[in-house]
Amino acid sequence: MPFYKLLTYISLSLLLLSVACVPRSEEAVLTDIRVDLRDPIFRKIHDLQDRHAADSLYAYFRHQDPSYRYLSALAFASIRDSAALDSLYLLLADPIDQVRAAAAYAIGQIGSAQAQGQLIASFDRQDTFGLFAGANSAILEAIGKCGDTAALKALSTISTYQAHDTLLLLGQARGIYRFALRNKISKEGTARMIELASNKGYPDPARQVAANYLLRARDLKIDSVAAIPLITAFEQEPNANIRMAIAVGLGKARTQTALMALLDRLGSEPDYRVKCNIIRALTDYSYKKVQPAIQGALTDANLHVAVRAAQYFVEKGKPEDAGIYWKLAKDSMPWPVQLEMYAAANKYMPKTFAKYLDAINKELRVRFLQAQTPQAKAAALRALAQFGWNYRFIFREGANPNQHIVVRTAAVEALAGISARPDFKAFFGANHRRIAKDLAIRFKEAIRGGDPGMIAVAASALREPAREYPLYIDTLKHLDSALANLSLPREIETYNELKQTIDYLRGRKASPPKKVDYNHPIPWAVLDGLSARPEAVIATSRGEIRIRLMPEEAPGSVANFVQLAKDNFFKDKNFHRVVANFVIQGGCPRGDGYGSLDYTIRSELGPLYYDDEGYLGMASAGNHTEGTQFFITHSPTPHLDGNYTIFGKVVSGMETVHQIRAGDLITQVTVN
Repeated sequence: MPFYKLLTYISLSLLLLSVACVPRSEEAVLTDIRVDLRDPIFRKIHDLQDRHAADSLYAYFRHQDPSYRYLSALAFASIRDSAALDSLYLLLADPIDQVRAAAAYAIGQIGSAQAQGQLIASFDRQDTFGLFAGANSAILEAIGKCGDTAALKALSTISTYQAHDTLLLLGQARGIYRFALRNKISKEGTARMIELASNKGYPDPARQVAANYLLRARDLKIDSVAAIPLITAFEQEPNANIRMAIAVGLGKARTQTALMALLDRLGSEPDYRVKCNIIRALTDYSYKKVQPAIQGALTDANLHVAVRAAQYFVEKGKPEDAGIYWKLAKDSMPWPVQLEMYAAANKYMPKTFAKYLDAINKELRVRFLQAQTPQAKAAALRALAQFGWNYRFIFREGANPNQHIVVRTAAVEALAGISARPDFKAFFGANHRRIAKDLAIRFKEAIRGGDPGMIAVAASALREPAREYPLYIDTLKHLDSALANLSLPREIETYNELKQTIDYLRGRKASPPKKVDYNHPIPWAVLDGLSARPEAVIATSRGEIRIRLMPEEAPGSVANFVQLAKDNFFKDKNFHRVVANFVIQGGCPRGDGYGSLDYTIRSELGPLYYDDEGYLGMASAGNHTEGTQFFITHSPTPHLDGNYTIFGKVVSGMETVHQIRAGDLITQVTVN
């Protein structure tokens, strides 16, 4: 049945439900949504959300104050309990737009296919004055999180929304985008997103989501005709957030005209983030056509761009140019660029050039031994791993207990990379079974050592099916012992990795991931001491970052961050992860991304969106496993929406965020 007919067919029954759901007197008395951090009921609802106390939250669904209906509905966006659907459906007919929108958002977060019909039924087609535009927009997005291919087609072919219908266009774009994140795309959806992204007459928020669809959707086919408006938009677009996403879409077009537009812009583009995405897009084109331009980018003044250019050669290099990579690796460039070029040379130098390979790897061993920082040593190990025969050196020197934990974890990651080589058997030839056995022994040793970071990486590597590791594991007692010795909830990520590996090696179906029990109530007293508009200042070795905190949207995450800051926890912690045009991540007590403390906090996944640079989010190993690690975004990252808590936004110091490198220190965090 067509989308609009289905809506018409069931609108009358929902109209009756909306009248019966909430007493008429409430509509006249209480209509405003008020979110007050110091309101005892606000705190009570968030405590119930924090404890996942669904039954107690339902009582607020019929509260006379719409603020509490709104908050209790949003609680299920984080809890994600499908048992709440029937109750949430009632709120889709609430007289208050924000309450309907909150219910739709929560239903979408739950992601159950059975919700599609109720969402479609609740879309108010008669809302000509936009009284429920927020709810209708949220419904369209929610359909994208749970709908089927027929719903995708219906959503994609809505063509009646005008440029002034900002919320409806945004909902349509988000819905189609959410389908794409579930690997559901259609030609109609792609055509609609190209239209939105390329037409400056539409509002920028919807255009940005549409452009990110072109960036993120898998197996997307953009023909030469469809590419024309995108090329024009790319060349004329003033908004860098849209321009950087369209760039990757043009990579999927694979036309000569699109290629020329990308190459031309690479030389003139002022925004490093767009340059990084252009290089990413160029990976879809002929190496011969793009190699000169990318080689030129190796000396870009922005280190992010130069490193991304070097990574291109690791990903797409050619054996005939391996000597050039080696020569470039020894040029006067920053060490991160040099070591990526060494990795490219080591990966593509033909094995018949044994003399050159030997020289490259001798130089890399010296680089490793002489490196002054753990991050440089880790990069040298990654470069050494491109020549698989280095596995003994990598384990002996890199995983040595005397090395920094960042180096030891990187050593096991390097071995995992060797294990996962798609050409493993061809590379090692007749020795491949012996090498697989040697690697299995080293992964077992890493697990037996008891370090949670090394255990997690080694455990994951042992599940590489092509290596047939179960044949080389004579006993699992050391793995069982390591599992029993892990500390929960601190090491929940490692626990789940190792448990999955033990099941795999025993030939059993993987157990469901272990859930973290509720263990850390929201410390409201910490929030009582904050100003009306609290801000955090992260002082780093490169400058200050000032962040507006969001305690009303994410009280548990803000309270946790503030308490850690007051305890000087962040002092001298590093930013252990930096991904160009994505995030900087810090707050790990180990410095390698596998650290936490003896508690976890809950995810708080309200209707906030990573639609700009500078959002402060909680890192996690899955929902409700957050602790001390946080990240700040370089650019819009809508694929994170609804999965990673947002609890702050940079208000000054973005230039510092963009300058941060892996290993840079946090010298202090203060909160007012």
